[in-house]
Amino acid sequence: MANMCPYGRFTHAVVRGIPETFGKPAGDGRENGEISVDLAKAQRQFGCLTGALRQKVGLQLIEIPPDPELPESWRIEDVAVIQGDTALITRPFKQQRRCEVEAVRRVMSELNLTVVEMGTEEGDSAGATLEGSDVLFTGREFFVGISSHTNRRGAEVLADTFRDFAVSTVPVCGGARLKNICSMGGPDTIIISNSDGAKKTLRMMEQLTDHHYEILTVPEESAANCIYIKGPSKRDFLLHRPTEECPDSISVSAATITPSSLSR
Repeated sequence: MANMCPYGRFTHAVVRGIPETFGKPAGDGRENGEISVDLAKAQRQFGCLTGALRQKVGLQLIEIPPDPELPESWRIEDVAVIQGDTALITRPFKQQRRCEVEAVRRVMSELNLTVVEMGTEEGDSAGATLEGSDVLFTGREFFVGISSHTNRRGAEVLADTFRDFAVSTVPVCGGARLKNICSMGGPDTIIISNSDGAKKTLRMMEQLTDHHYEILTVPEESAANCIYIKGPSKRDFLLHRPTEECPDSISVSAATITPSSLSR
């Protein structure tokens, strides 16, 4: 959460624990096309993330307890898009994920944010789907990735909510979600994967924007998924995968680098 400045200082971070029902322990193989997940490793990585946010970055951490009935609820960025003092509660694509918004809505209200609801399938937002991992805010404008999770109607709802900023839609090429292939690496720096699909998406972004961004291309796709934070101590941080997970990627020197083992 940031203040009213477009890319203001972050003060809080809201996270949600990983439930025991998320995935399956590694070694069970694949069933019905599902990829096995090392639950213990994911929970350790979650601990690394929360520790970095609290101890290194200095944010006030709000942790929503895990819910075994909601196995994907740890993907908390999907259910709210926050800019300034406004929180847009989204509508995830999967019907079974839509109950995740309830706990997040309560936290947003407790933080005294103006809460905007996408609401039910009826009304002005009928048919809209939007997940936060398809939303890239650059500090100047929004890019919304059109993917299997987010549609154009969802992007229109976001544009109607944040009218002070331009909102452009781009196809997500070569990744499941927009922020799987690109993220912010600084106030005017976009980190992007070296894949052909990511390059295609970037070309679309460049055609749609009036702003100039520095582009940092990284060889590994996972290295493109970072979290840029303007910390409360007037230091900038970039949370990214550990070097051993992305050995070929370019080091980013424009910010204070904080490695953290993260799951996508």
